[in-house]
Amino acid sequence: MADTFKDKYNRPFLEQFASVVRQEYPAFDTARFLVLIYDERWEQEQLKQRIRHISTALRQTLPASYRDAVSILSAIAPHCRGVEYLFFPDFVEAYGLDDWAVSIPALERFTPFSSAEFAVRPYIVQDPERMMAQMMDWASHPDHHVRRLASEGCRPRLPWAMALDMFKADPAPIVPILERLKRDSSAYVQKSVANNLNDLSKDHPERVKQLAREWYGENPHTDWIVKHGCRGLLRKGDPEVLSLFGFALSPDVTVSGLRLARERLSIGDSLSFSFAVRANTALPQRLRVEYGIDFVKANGTTSRKLFKVTENTYDSAERRYERIHHFKDLTTRKHYPGKHRLSIIINGKELTQSDFYLTR
Repeated sequence: MADTFKDKYNRPFLEQFASVVRQEYPAFDTARFLVLIYDERWEQEQLKQRIRHISTALRQTLPASYRDAVSILSAIAPHCRGVEYLFFPDFVEAYGLDDWAVSIPALERFTPFSSAEFAVRPYIVQDPERMMAQMMDWASHPDHHVRRLASEGCRPRLPWAMALDMFKADPAPIVPILERLKRDSSAYVQKSVANNLNDLSKDHPERVKQLAREWYGENPHTDWIVKHGCRGLLRKGDPEVLSLFGFALSPDVTVSGLRLARERLSIGDSLSFSFAVRANTALPQRLRVEYGIDFVKANGTTSRKLFKVTENTYDSAERRYERIHHFKDLTTRKHYPGKHRLSIIINGKELTQSDFYLTR
């Protein structure tokens, strides 16, 4: 995300935004705003640094009164839609913690146009009881963007955001919000609830398994949430979770013909591979097929990441799969040279593997 969006903050974008501000606030000094943006730090800053940088520049060019500044941003928010406008809620995060009466409605106002999922977190840290009560109210909001904020904002391990260690230790305040949202008809909300459950499963797997047992089978929307929220436990081959979703605990299956197109490739290349799966029993078996790659880390150790191939019911007929994995460096993953391993995993059990080498 960072590489994609940080470069959207170019001069045409900033000038266009300034023109929108001037329509509501004619005294806005575009020239000063741009000077404040293009200082000696700008070119080296990543996405979230640039978001805060823009917020800081706005604090110096909008009215000195925080309330007046937020009023202007609230008025123009419908004209500023998209991830690139995350500096609207960030402005509230940076400057509004001592004025909840203005800041909380502003976050509700801004989230449909960008997202306030990052900005709510300092408010949770400052006063967890008060903010979680607010998010419980948001969970019943008619706008699905606001309902999503209720779940996404309190995820203990939200990517790109400060961790909420209090909820890693005790997820109890989160559960009522997820309970309220578990039948939500919006796919946008469903995905957030599932991601929150997946976060919780990393610290409290037994609590998530309990919720899964209680929720599963009562509603199609809830079933999707539970399944997606338990994906981390499925990847670990947790027997209770596998059983809940109908997967064979001891799959009698043969994986054959694992072939890697190359044994050596460079960072930035792609690896093609193929393999076949066949069940060995007369009765059909429900199987979750994944491939795992043991990636070399900067310190020379390896760390495995799993990638889903399919979930299906298998009989004795052989099914062959072909996949391509890309080794281009990303914001979320940097590759390092060394011996890697590709494994085929079915219902949490590694059945075959092959090594390959990644070079610079």
